[in-house]
Amino acid sequence: MNRALTVQEQHNLAMNIVGKDLEKRGFEFLAVNSLLKRNPQFVCIDKNNQRYFVIIKVAQITEKPITYNVIWMETFKQHAIKNNAKILFAGVGLGSKKDGSKPPILNDEYLLQYDGIEYLDTALN
Repeated sequence: MNRALTVQEQHNLAMNIVGKDLEKRGFEFLAVNSLLKRNPQFVCIDKNNQRYFVIIKVAQITEKPITYNVIWMETFKQHAIKNNAKILFAGVGLGSKKDGSKPPILNDEYLLQYDGIEYLDTALN
């Protein structure tokens, strides 16, 4: 019997998608956190040893870009500044191939909404 992916499974799938993108861009992983509601998901460095905190948000597929909570992000920016890190954000939309408004099905094709990785300026507003 096929079942919908759990929220944790969708989160893990999104992390795999973003992780592969980061690898292609030459980032090296220092830490990985796959727990829900624990940020950042990845701590990476680039070729210049600049530290990055990577935040991933999973959502249903929409016609609009997947965004982050601006107020929460201002607090997180303070954490990044204290740790001499920059912030990368990736919104990942997932949906069932048969009905994009429903979660993906285990071991089945799925729809993906991924616009890539967005650099967020850590300067506070």
